[in-house]
Amino acid sequence: MRTRLFGLLAATAITTAGITAASAADLPAPPPTPYIAPVPIFTWTGFYAGVNAGWGWRDSDRQTVVLGGAVPGTLFFPDNGDGGFTGGGQIGYNYQIGSFVIGLETDIQWADTDQDETVAFLPAGVPGTFVPGEFRSNLSDWFGTVRARAGVAFDRVLIYATGGLAYTDDTTGWVVGGGVEWALPVNWFGSSAVTFGLEGLWLSFDEDDDDFGNGFVGTFTPTGGVPVDIFAPAVGSDDNEFFVARAKLNFKFGTY
Repeated sequence: MRTRLFGLLAATAITTAGITAASAADLPAPPPTPYIAPVPIFTWTGFYAGVNAGWGWRDSDRQTVVLGGAVPGTLFFPDNGDGGFTGGGQIGYNYQIGSFVIGLETDIQWADTDQDETVAFLPAGVPGTFVPGEFRSNLSDWFGTVRARAGVAFDRVLIYATGGLAYTDDTTGWVVGGGVEWALPVNWFGSSAVTFGLEGLWLSFDEDDDDFGNGFVGTFTPTGGVPVDIFAPAVGSDDNEFFVARAKLNFKFGTY
C-alpha cells in the first residue's frame, strides 16, 4: 500500500512539472533591456575658429609741448580719441584640467578709426590767430594679437583672463583683457559645439601716430605781424591705446 502511494505521488509530481514546462514554453520571451547611452560630459578642450564684431575706442596720449623761439607758447593735442567698428576672425585651442582652462588664441582685426588729428596753439602773451595745418594719423587700420588665455569653467560657462602681443603692419605693443563664454546646445557645420562670448581688450601700441611730416602743425599770425610757422618737436609719449568691446562666435572641433 505504501509503495502504491509513493508511486501515485511521484506520477502526480511528474505530470504537474510537465504541464508547467509546456505552459512556460508557450509564453513570449521577455523583451531585451534597452541600452541607454551615457550623456557625454562637455569639456572645453579642443580647437576652435570663429568670427567677432564690436566697437573700438582709440586714445592718443601725445603730450602738451611748450615752445620757445620767435613765437613762444604751448601746443595742445586735445582729445584725439575716437571710436569705430571693429571686426575679424580668431582661431585657438583650449585645454581643460578639472575646472581650469588654459589656451592660446590669435586673431586679425579690421578697425574703423577716425584718422583726423587736432592741434591747438596758445601763444605766451602775444595775441594773434593760429591756423592748424592739415595732417592725418598714420596709424594702421588693422591689428592682430597673439594671446594666452586662462580661466575657470562652470560646466558650459567659461570666465577667463587673456594677454599677450599686439601688432600692426609697422609696430608692436601689448594687449590684456578678459571675457565670458557660453557653450550653446547646438553643433553647427560639423562642430562638436558652438560657443558665444563677450570680450574686452585693452591694447597699447608704441608708435608716433601723428603724421606731421617735418613737424609742421600750423601757422600763427601775431596781431599786426607776419605769419610764423609752428613746428612740433618729437618729444613726449606718442603711444596709441585702444579699448575694444566685442562679441564672438566660435565653432569648436574635436573633444565634446
